[in-house]
Amino acid sequence: MPAIDFDVTAYEAQPVRSGWDPLPPGDYTACVTSTEVKPTKAGNGEYIELTIEIMDGDFSGRKIWERLNINNPSEQTVQIARSQLNQLATALGQVPLKDTDQLLEIPFTLTLDIDRKDTTRNRVMGYSSASSAALARKAPLNVATPGYPGAGGGSGGTANTTATKKPWEK
Repeated sequence: MPAIDFDVTAYEAQPVRSGWDPLPPGDYTACVTSTEVKPTKAGNGEYIELTIEIMDGDFSGRKIWERLNINNPSEQTVQIARSQLNQLATALGQVPLKDTDQLLEIPFTLTLDIDRKDTTRNRVMGYSSASSAALARKAPLNVATPGYPGAGGGSGGTANTTATKKPWEK
């Protein structure tokens, strides 16, 4: 039997996380890697199954599966699914959408939350254009804006890069 030569109580116990734990709520850069039309379990409709892969950050490579019930006895279910498909196609710049292959391998921003009914799963909350989110993330921290502290100007050379309050900070 192997001997332990250290005091295990000197280390903080960390919860074990599997690769299947839901992602934290938030926005992720992602792309659709595959689509497939499948029959519903009841056999009275069909859905598009989207495989969505996270493209960057700590969760790069993780996958999310989304099902959009495009044919279903419930008209409300169909309306919701088709609306979500429209939102995704619009975020990808693929309107009009004629084929699900148009959705593949185009980066977009995926908004996730934790499913209220099953907290072990994520829930897709929305899709938006990756370009607008990327521009917001890549905006310079010290923008030369007249009338705000740290706006630079006046002395030539470089802008003031010291820590100053942002316009929205009081």
